[in-house]
Amino acid sequence: MPDGRTVLLLGGHESRGGAVLPALVGPDGPEAKGPGRELHAALRGHGRAVAVPMTFGRDPDLAATAAQTLGWAARDRAAGALLLAGPLGTAEHLVSWIRGAVTRALREGPPDQAVLLVAPAAGLEADAELFRVARLVWQYLPVRWVEVALTGGEPEVDEGIERCRRLGAGGVVLVPASFVPVPERPGTRSAGPLLGRASLTALIRDRVAEAERRWDRYGDDGLAAARHGHGHGHGHGHGHENDNEDDRRDGFPAALTVIQKGVASNA
Repeated sequence: MPDGRTVLLLGGHESRGGAVLPALVGPDGPEAKGPGRELHAALRGHGRAVAVPMTFGRDPDLAATAAQTLGWAARDRAAGALLLAGPLGTAEHLVSWIRGAVTRALREGPPDQAVLLVAPAAGLEADAELFRVARLVWQYLPVRWVEVALTGGEPEVDEGIERCRRLGAGGVVLVPASFVPVPERPGTRSAGPLLGRASLTALIRDRVAEAERRWDRYGDDGLAAARHGHGHGHGHGHGHENDNEDDRRDGFPAALTVIQKGVASNA
């Protein structure tokens, strides 16, 4: 704990409300809570705490909700007792981490493999962002297809696998695009977590340290910026697993059903 602070991890749709985070950070890792009532209840037992929004950039409401909860709890505490760290990563980091996972997965298996990015369905904007991420993942990798599947949404995982096969893929690799593990499906291969425990722990530690420095230097607890949707982005690389490459935001549709190199999509 930094300077006697408790570290709390905040989970949204990318981690099923934080339910999958304990398995990723290990038994000695920080507590994982939802950003509303769960966080409020947890703060009752901690006088000083720093909360880390566990998002890969597809849950912008997570920090704002947490800021409201922290602000309410901070009313009867000393200034700076409760801090809100910046999000674990951005969508650009997510692109880089997925590229690393895909590169490792493609070292095995048949040629002409398709990649199926899998994440829980969340809502129109967050789901559309995943298609944008898929386009950027595809851009710089030697893979013909990068598809998207949404557990609990459309297209579902089985539908995504079948589509890859109809397109002519010799194999399908399921890659997580969130903290949630991908489901097992016969005849497919699955990639593990985007970040190993050591890398994930190091990133959490970085975010906590940044929040502490921000408070010590500027008296900024992170709450006001998050409430107004500004947050604290991390556009630079962090040296954990895979660094960012040339991630471009424009020049493609926001939601592509199929992405195939050298072939125009009629989807």
